[in-house]
Amino acid sequence: MDYSFSKGHTMLAAMLWQRWMRCTALLCMAAVALALQGCREQAAAGSSFYSHNVTGASYGRDWRMPDTAGVMRDHSLLQGPVSYVFFGFTQCPEVCPTTMLELAQVKELLGSEGVHFQVVFVSVDPERDMPEILRAYLDSFDASAIGLVGSTEQLASMAREFKVFYQKVPLDLPASEGSEATQGSDAYYTMDHSAGGYVYDRHGKLRLYSPYGAAVEDLAADVRQLLSE
Repeated sequence: MDYSFSKGHTMLAAMLWQRWMRCTALLCMAAVALALQGCREQAAAGSSFYSHNVTGASYGRDWRMPDTAGVMRDHSLLQGPVSYVFFGFTQCPEVCPTTMLELAQVKELLGSEGVHFQVVFVSVDPERDMPEILRAYLDSFDASAIGLVGSTEQLASMAREFKVFYQKVPLDLPASEGSEATQGSDAYYTMDHSAGGYVYDRHGKLRLYSPYGAAVEDLAADVRQLLSE
């Protein structure tokens, strides 16, 4: 009997079966990959922040500091709105004015929700930042911003609570006509300090740390997410 047709048919069937199995396996792998990617994107969209997530941090809770009107403030100030707390000084040449401008832009991006975003500026230079000076400085950026300025002891305590670094840096007095520059004047100095802001949710819980230079759009997105919680 001639089995050539049967053998050929069997070999062809086997080849087709192997190809079908390979295609099925590839399709399954692709489907799994797409499903996993979709899960990752969904999770990222629902829970991620652009700022550093510090939820559960134990610092930034226990502090007291007078505001520019002399009213003693504490952690309860941060309950209600989403709050951005940062440390600076009015004679800061770059970091502080840049931060204040960017925070004003964040409020604009938030639109009607901007009224629920609170800026709290803590002065690291109480020797020069008199309450009226700090108030005028903040008003030039955001009239609703809250300024905190106290004694050197109150500042040291609050800075420790927030793990903030600050330091007075003496500057050389510029030379005047007929004289040379002098060094180390106590009245002529700048301040080195930590840059970046601490973002609290509506319940007064520290949630995020936003580093200096973060994109305005990213911070606005983070604040909007906290407002929606």
